[in-house]
Amino acid sequence: MPTTDRIDAVLNAAQTTAIAAKITEIQALLPFLVDLTIEERKSLPKMGDKSRAFVTRCFELASQDDTFLPRNLDIAAFGKDLALANALEPLRARLAKLLELIEDTQIVAGSEAYLAALETYHAAKRSGNGAGLDDLLDRVSQRFTSRRQEPPAVS
Repeated sequence: MPTTDRIDAVLNAAQTTAIAAKITEIQALLPFLVDLTIEERKSLPKMGDKSRAFVTRCFELASQDDTFLPRNLDIAAFGKDLALANALEPLRARLAKLLELIEDTQIVAGSEAYLAALETYHAAKRSGNGAGLDDLLDRVSQRFTSRRQEPPAVS
């Protein structure tokens, strides 16, 4: 099982700490961020790409003539919400891309490590008993022991 090494990198503790500090700095710059529950996330209407133009045009309409609007509709708050949603979009897109890169890199690094582990395991098994690896091999082989369900008894 030949392995390829697509990633040859180390992320040390100092780098991890520095990155975590930068993430904390970013969070501090966005003190208004909201943490929704799963139920809230599902229940709220979403402003996606298709509805963005609709929302923008409705805000323009409300700003030009508010005589027809309900009294409880706060046009200033409407504008602030729209501006915030628009300002967050490029940040969300960049962070989503960064997260995707981190996830892809983690998948490749994990895959390479797993393939190396399989190669190690198979080589240890081929080396035979008495090589001083029996105890380690027994512990490692537990990964491959599956608990099979017994077929139901036929009466």
